[in-house]
Amino acid sequence: MASELTEDQFINLWMELRSAAKMAKALGMSVRAIQKRRAGIQERNGIILPGEHDRSPYKAFIPEDKMRILVEMSDGAFIAFSDAHFWPGIETTAFRALIHLIPEINPKMIIANGDILDGARISSHKRIGYEQRPTTRQELEAVQEALGKIEGACKGLGTQLFRTIGNHDIRFDSKLANEMSEYEGIHGMCLDDHLPFWTSSWSLMINEAVMIKHRWHNGIHATYNNALKGGVSIFTGHLHALGMTRFSDYNGTRFGVDTGTLADPYGPQFHYMEDNSRNWRSGFAVGTIVDGKLMPPEFCEVLEEGKVWWRGRQIDV
Repeated sequence: MASELTEDQFINLWMELRSAAKMAKALGMSVRAIQKRRAGIQERNGIILPGEHDRSPYKAFIPEDKMRILVEMSDGAFIAFSDAHFWPGIETTAFRALIHLIPEINPKMIIANGDILDGARISSHKRIGYEQRPTTRQELEAVQEALGKIEGACKGLGTQLFRTIGNHDIRFDSKLANEMSEYEGIHGMCLDDHLPFWTSSWSLMINEAVMIKHRWHNGIHATYNNALKGGVSIFTGHLHALGMTRFSDYNGTRFGVDTGTLADPYGPQFHYMEDNSRNWRSGFAVGTIVDGKLMPPEFCEVLEEGKVWWRGRQIDV
């Protein structure tokens, strides 16, 4: 049993096997229990226990047109969060949980799956009465601050940072491109210029079998339709619902995942909802690749202010 091993014994066995699955088989425990012990040892000792996937191919091919990033990944985890709509002065429970859990999850990639920026003042939607909206500069600074904290939490993990383009994000570039085209090519006129550590694209595909993009189908059957018609597992945001549909056929099982919202569903970004009830949930999704194949995705979900549910336990953040 891993719990009966000293930390030194666990470290030595890990460095020999370099795999949670192999450790679990050798010790007669679950992979989850092994990963939990591994995360605790790493955090307490400030070390990295590398997996065998760290020695196997991991490549990202980034096209010039930013249409689709192709990733080859043998083993490892990735985090996909979406619809953060980062807002000045607000740090949500889901965001704090993300920062808290990054060391435990030890992701190979984090994908901000669209709408990190709200763009309240550059929206096509008119101001509602005399409501107060932050300036674009204030919003941009909130985005930079939040993403900076994610970058800090990933320090030393070797995590690659990507963002898919959401319909709110594109407001930044489109407003300038359509109304101030004379400034094209000047640094600062694109959202990418302000987020140098995050590689952007419309979509990201892992192993030609897992698609991550901001949106596709809408409605309550969106995740089902995405998995059915996409022919691959697919992670999307936009609908803020946080959940998953499985679809199985002769090719096996694929997953349609809604990555929820990192924002508070009743935050000031969403006053246009007129205080209507909304089928939204705050949190984020985690995918794990084993031998090149996606395992059933997991979710960190907000229960209430300051509390989230993750892998069978309640965590205060």
